[in-house]
Amino acid sequence: MKHVTAKIDRSNYKTIFSDGTHQVIGDEPAPFGTDQGTDPYSLLLMALGGCVAMTIRMYADRKNWDLEGVEVKLSQERLHHNDCEDCKSTEGYVHLIEKEVKLTGKLDDKQRARLMEIADKCPVNKTLLNEIKIKTSAV
Repeated sequence: MKHVTAKIDRSNYKTIFSDGTHQVIGDEPAPFGTDQGTDPYSLLLMALGGCVAMTIRMYADRKNWDLEGVEVKLSQERLHHNDCEDCKSTEGYVHLIEKEVKLTGKLDDKQRARLMEIADKCPVNKTLLNEIKIKTSAV
């Protein structure tokens, strides 16, 4: 099981995230926070983008394909369920994440198509599309 910590003190919303080896700073933009780090939704998008890029890279490496680079651009917005024509939700809001994948290298059309399929198979992508349960406990 993977463990991370998020610690915050009285420094507005500056938060230190740690996985035991690495640290990342999160924050809210001014005027609410001190803008010393990335906001939580951007961190979520970064996790997804990183996973997509790494998964594509791993697949192309295994196949010995001439993939020079991958760039993943992500955006997120919250829509009311009535404004989302192809969503299953009948109440509340839906979070729409849009993902653009740019592949560079000497790849044929078949390779590019396969790598775009792989873009949806990264573990974080799968996690976000499946049911998620979050259990909270006091310690």
